[in-house]
Amino acid sequence: MTRIPEIEPSELKARRDRGENPRVLDVREPEEIAIAPFPGAIHIPMGDIPARISELDPDAEWIVVCHHGVRSAQVAAYLVRAGFERVANLNGGIDAWSEEVDAAIPRY
Repeated sequence: MTRIPEIEPSELKARRDRGENPRVLDVREPEEIAIAPFPGAIHIPMGDIPARISELDPDAEWIVVCHHGVRSAQVAAYLVRAGFERVANLNGGIDAWSEEVDAAIPRY
């Protein structure tokens, strides 16, 4: 299996602060997003990705996020197999983002 690159929450924040705008794909379920939304993310639940992959630009850079990084790693691998070339997994997911970058986002 292809190793999916990971990005640390602090690195993603630094890139956003510099004005870079990688797209963030949040693959959590709607009830999870209601608790702790990821700022600026596109939301498509993991199970819906195959049916909705046409909504995603394969030429864009994508950072995939979930709660702790397990589901997002699976989706990132799926996107790579589908021909997406610039994909990374957010290490530790929204939980790590809340802990390291934005404490205003609730942990659950």
